[in-house]
This record gives sequence, C-alpha cells and structure tokens, in this order.
Amino acid sequence: MNKKKMIRLTALVGVATATGVVAEANQAHAATTTITETTNQTTNASVESTQAAVDAAQSAFDTAQTSVDNAQANVTSASNNVTSASATLSSAIANKEAATSENIASATSAVSSQAVVVASASQAVSEQAGVVSAAASVQASAQAEATSASASLSSSSANVASALSAAEAALTSDQSTAANNLSAAESAASSASAAVSSDQAAVDNAQAAVASAQAIVDAVAEVQSSDVINMSVAYITALKNYLANPSSANAAALQEVAKGADYVKELQQKFKSDASLDVVVDPSDPTVQEALSVYAVNLINHLRNQYGLTTAFGASANANVAAIDFVKKYYDDEDWNIFGTTGSDGQGHNKNGLDAYADQLNTSIAEDAGSGLTTWVNGKATMATTTLHNLLYAVYSDIATMLFDDGGTNNWSHAQSIFEDGTILGTGGFNNVYLGVAFDKYGYAHYELYNATEGNQLGNNAYSLDVQTAAQASLEAAQATLATAKAKLAELEETVANLTNADQLLAAAQAAYEQAVANLTTATGNLGAAQVDLAKAESQLALAEDTAEQAKVRAAIAAQVDQQLNGSTANDRQSAGQDATSLKTNGRALTATVATASTAKQKQGANQGCLPQTGNDDQEASTMALVGLGMLGMATGLYGYKKKKLTK
Repeated sequence: MNKKKMIRLTALVGVATATGVVAEANQAHAATTTITETTNQTTNASVESTQAAVDAAQSAFDTAQTSVDNAQANVTSASNNVTSASATLSSAIANKEAATSENIASATSAVSSQAVVVASASQAVSEQAGVVSAAASVQASAQAEATSASASLSSSSANVASALSAAEAALTSDQSTAANNLSAAESAASSASAAVSSDQAAVDNAQAAVASAQAIVDAVAEVQSSDVINMSVAYITALKNYLANPSSANAAALQEVAKGADYVKELQQKFKSDASLDVVVDPSDPTVQEALSVYAVNLINHLRNQYGLTTAFGASANANVAAIDFVKKYYDDEDWNIFGTTGSDGQGHNKNGLDAYADQLNTSIAEDAGSGLTTWVNGKATMATTTLHNLLYAVYSDIATMLFDDGGTNNWSHAQSIFEDGTILGTGGFNNVYLGVAFDKYGYAHYELYNATEGNQLGNNAYSLDVQTAAQASLEAAQATLATAKAKLAELEETVANLTNADQLLAAAQAAYEQAVANLTTATGNLGAAQVDLAKAESQLALAEDTAEQAKVRAAIAAQVDQQLNGSTANDRQSAGQDATSLKTNGRALTATVATASTAKQKQGANQGCLPQTGNDDQEASTMALVGLGMLGMATGLYGYKKKKLTK
C-alpha cells in the first residue's frame, strides 16, 4: 500500500474514533441528565411531601390548641357551677335548719294576712279606677259651671269698667260745669269737687276689690297644692269595719290606728304658712266664701278618692249663699252658740233650724261643725283674728279632727259624713252633695251639705275643682300599694314553700353539688388529656418543620450540582465536535492534531503526577488526550501490519 492510501486510511480511522468519542460523551451527558432530573424530581417530591407534613402537623396543633381552650372553658364553667351549687347547698342547709313546725306555721299565717292586704289593695285599685272615670264626668260638669262663673266675673268687671267710665264722665262734666260757673257759684264748685272725690274713691275701691279678690284666689291655689291629708290603709280598713259594725272592739281598733289628737297636731304642723295669707278678710265676702268652699271640697274629695269612693262633692256659689243664710238665720239671729264659751255650755246643732231650712229648700241637709276661728285659752273660747290664713287653717284643722279624733260621744259621725255615698248619717236622698262653708258670729265653722237638684239649683254657679287631678293621684297611690303588697305576698309564699319543702330542696341541692363536683373532675381530666395531645402535636409540628428545612437544603444542593454538570458536559461536546470536523475537512490539520495529541500524551505521561485531576480545563485535556491516544494506537497497528507485510 502506498503512502497516500495509508494516510487516507489513517484519516478515516481517526474520524471513526472521534465520532465514537463524541457518542460516548453524549451518552454520558444523557445519563448524567437523567440522574440529575431524577434527583431533582425526588428532591422536589420530598420538599412537597415534607411541606404537606408540616401543614398536617400545623392543623393537628391548631386542633389540639382548640381542644385545650375548650377544655379550659369547660373547667372554668364547671368550677363556677360548683361554686353556685355550693352556695345553693349552704342556703338549703340553713333553710332545713329553720324548717320547724313553728316557723312553717308562722310563715303560713303571714301569707294569709298578706293575702288579705293584697285583696284589699286590689279592691282599692278597682275602686280608684272607677273614681277616675266618674271624676272625668264631674270635672266636665264643674268646668261648665266654672265657665258660667267666669262669665259672671267678666260681667262684674264690665260693670266696674262702666262705673269707672261713668265716674270719669261725671268728673269731666263736673269740672266743666265748675269752670263755667266758678265766678257765679262758688258753692256749686265746692259741691262738684266733693262729687269728683267721691267718684274717684268709688273707682279706687272697685279696682282694689278686683285686685284683692285675685290675690285671694292665687294665695288659696298656692296653699291647696301642698295641704293634703293622707290616710293609711290600716285606718281606711278599720273605719270601714267600724261603720259596718260599730262594736266596741272595732271602735278600739279604729281609735288605735287613727292616733287621735297626736296625729291631728302632726298634720297641723304641716299646714303651709305664707305671708300672702296674712290679710284680714270678711268671711261672708263672696270671694272668700268661694276660696273656703273650694279649699274644703278639694281636701274632702282627695280623702274620698283614697277611701275608694266613685262620687265627689261639689262646691258652688248658690250652696255658699244658702250656708250663709242658714247660719245667720238659725245661729246668729237666734244667738245659738253651738260650742259655748267653755265647751260644756254649748247648745250643739240647731236641729229644728236644719229641719225648717230643709223644708224651705225642699231638699236634704246635713251639718258638720268645727271650732273654726275659736281658740281655747284657760278653758274659755276666744276668737282669733279673721285673716285668710286663720280661716284656711281652721278648715284644714276641722277636717283633720273629724277624721282622726272623732271617737267617744261623736261615734265617728263626722268621718262617716265625709265618706257617705248616697246617704249621710242614714238619711236618704243624698246623691249629689254640694258643700257650703260659713262662720257664725262666735267664730265657729259650719259645713252645710246639701243634696243639689235641678229644682233647688244649689249646684248652679259651680266652682272649678281639682277632682280629676286628686281621682288620678289616688289611683296611682292605690296601684303602688297593691304592687308592694303583691311583692310582699310573693316573698312570704316563697318562704313558706322553702320551709315546707326543706328536705326536697336540701336533697336536690346536695345532688346538684355532687354532680357539679363530678363535672369539674371530668372537665379537669379532659383538660389534662387535651394538654398532652397539644404537647404531642407541638413536637410533631417542630419535627415536620425541621424535615421541611432539610428537604429545602437538599433541593438547593441538587440544583447547584445540576448546574455544574450541565456546564462541563456542554464543554466536552463542543471540543469533540470541533475535532471531528477538523479530521473530515483537512488532512494536514488532522496530522498536526495527531502530532499535537501525541505530544500532549507524552507530556501527560511524563507529568502525570503533576496534573490536576478535576475541573473543566483538566476534563478537556483528558478528552483530547483520549482522542490522540486512540489515533496513535491505530497508527501503530497499521505500521506494524506494514512491517509484517514487508517481512514476508
């Protein structure tokens, strides 16, 4: 074989060898890539798996924490139940100790007594409700009469104005006449001047009368708002019992709760004192009469409301006129001293006069009398100054005395007259009572009670009263009393029930206490178990978190290794490809390359102990050396084969 062919054959062998090296490198790269991907997949799966374990551990921890919280709440609740049950047990033990037959009997008796009080209070509420309704009707009627009275007052004011105008006209006329005739008639001028003075005085007196009347009305209205008399439920009950059965026992019971003169003095001390009342007045003056009767009737109606009555007394100008006329005719004119000067020489009520005046008016009349303006000094009657204060105080004191100090020979007849409904002291024909007030010349007060009818017109010119305000206050007071009585009854009934059922209540309380203790024990055990579960869950969570961190670290390392492997394999493929291309295109280059490779191989052999064994540069040198050695080996074979042929 010639030299040219041998060179070509050598080149072909080099190409084949280089191609094999490249294939091997590609196979190594593929194997490395597969291992890396498998490692990455395994690492990622491990990371995901450990993260899932962390999440599961966290969920278990949260559940365990909730269980601990719930168990703690159960323990707290159970502990509170034990405390409550313990208190109930202590109360039941104390109740059991008090549950003697004597205590049970006493409590039962108290319930019965309180039930009577509740029934009485309920009846009072019912009656007061009726009073409210009835009083509305009375108020409407009274208001109509008040309107009429107001019209009368307006008419009187008009008369005053007319008189004033006439006086002024007369004054003008007199002045003119006097001026025109001054020089001719000095005596006429003097007479005219006197007439002027008289007319002016009449005007001044009329104006003063109007002002005085208004002052009286205002002063009485102010006093009326504060001067009220209240009766206890015990007094009302005792009075009703006595009026139904006037036995000595009922009289004694009434006297005890009424408190007599002591309570009257207590009320007198509460009477309102006002400087506006300290004016001297005439008791028979119509304005004063109106003030006195309105004041008295408002006091009485307030008391009737408390008593539970549905009808009210009225007050009118006609009733007052009748009272003044009766007292003048049958007491003053006849020198009839009802109480006398020493108390023991009094003549009492003028019964003949009452009968005669009742026939005159064709109606029924009843009379109450009081000390009025009279005071007793050293056992002798003395009449006080007739001021508005003294008159009102006399009415207030008289009514208080009639209520609470009317025992003995009076047999509570005055109190009976105040609270009669339809009859007065057993006399028929009283169904529309109007009260008139008058003072006799001895200073004693007379309270005349008339049965007003359409025929006798005693209810005409009625005064405005506070009936509605007083029907309503009593109802509210009765309702409050009923509510208090019911609350007391419920308390007493509960006491009886507790004493009667002491054994059962104690057993129930003991059982409840024991159950509460058992519940607390169970809840405490549940809390301990939950705390153990929480500790386990906390440990598992910490372990899962550590495992997850390790998986993340391994994943990071695998990624770094994969990056390094991918870089070195790419360099190997690039070098092998370049060598193969050179072998295919240029024989001279191939020879040079082989020579270079042979030289490198020789140097490698000589310096093998000095060359590094790792790194990208060393890998490239090793690969090139491998290619050169392969080619050199093949060439040596060919040369050897050539020698053999030549030897033959």
